[in-house]
This record gives sequence, C-alpha cells and structure tokens, in this order.
Amino acid sequence: MMRNTERHPVDKSNSLWQIYKTVSFWKVVKNFIVIQIARYTPFLGMKNWLYRIFLRMKVGKKTAFALMVMPDIMFPEKITVGHNSVIGYNTTILAHEYLIKEYRLGEVMIGDEVLIGANSTILPGVTIGNGAIVSAGTLVHKDVPEGAFVGGNPMKIIYTKEEMQERNKAELPKPK
Repeated sequence: MMRNTERHPVDKSNSLWQIYKTVSFWKVVKNFIVIQIARYTPFLGMKNWLYRIFLRMKVGKKTAFALMVMPDIMFPEKITVGHNSVIGYNTTILAHEYLIKEYRLGEVMIGDEVLIGANSTILPGVTIGNGAIVSAGTLVHKDVPEGAFVGGNPMKIIYTKEEMQERNKAELPKPK
C-alpha cells in the first residue's frame, strides 16, 4: 500500500519558503534542541521521556532509539512507535515533506516489536506492521506488512511473515 499523506498545495515559491506558515519557528527551535539532546544521550529511558514529554511522540514501553536517530523536527507528534521496538543508529523518521508545488504531512505508525536497521529513512504516511524487520539502509517509501522482512532502495519485501516463520522453523535445532 502506498503512503497516506495530506497534500497541501502552495502558490508562488516552493513550499519550503513558506515553512513558518505551516509550523511555528519556536516549535522548530524547541524540537531541534530536544532532538539534539536525545540523539547523543546513551540513556534509553531519558530519550523516550524527552520524545514523549517535549515532542508529544507516542512511544511504547521498552522501545529503544539508538544514537543519532532523527525524528521529524517539525511534526514529531505525528510519529507513533509501539512497544519493544528498536530504531537503529542514524535512522530518520519524517512526517513531512516539502516539495516545489506542495507540502505533504503524514502519520508514521511503527508497530510493536519492530526492528529498524541503521541508516534507514522512513517517509511520511507509512505504517510498519508489528514484528516487521527493516534492513539497514532502507528507504521505507510504502507500508510494510506485519512480520515482513524488507530492505533496499527502493524498498522491497525480502520475506513475508509466512516465509519468515518457515525460515525460523527450519533453523531451529532438532530435539535429541
């Protein structure tokens, strides 16, 4: 399924020149400071607290954001991450995109027990299903089914949930 975004046309210059018509300058400054603190802190609980309290992100219990993760600086409140998920090093999660003739906003929904590999980028309007695995360096430009293993640029499904279950069964040691 493709991304679910709200489209907002702009006139005159490209949409980035109209940024402060869409989001407050002071909100961006506050978010920038909070995100920079969270990017460098090694304390997982502190990161989650900063994201929940100051950015109004929805972050589940025992979720871990690695170092250098960059949530959306303008609309972090549009990001939801479920319980017990891992967001890998230097991942970017966007809830907005500014284009020439329009800007787009979209909720990003990351399910429970999701693994996002390092250096991935998640675009606005994407849902990543429970138990999914996103390979390192992936551009997530469309929804990821529950339990799937995806990777690449452009992102492709490498294994479905059912194929992953079969692989895991085959790799289990045989009882003696």
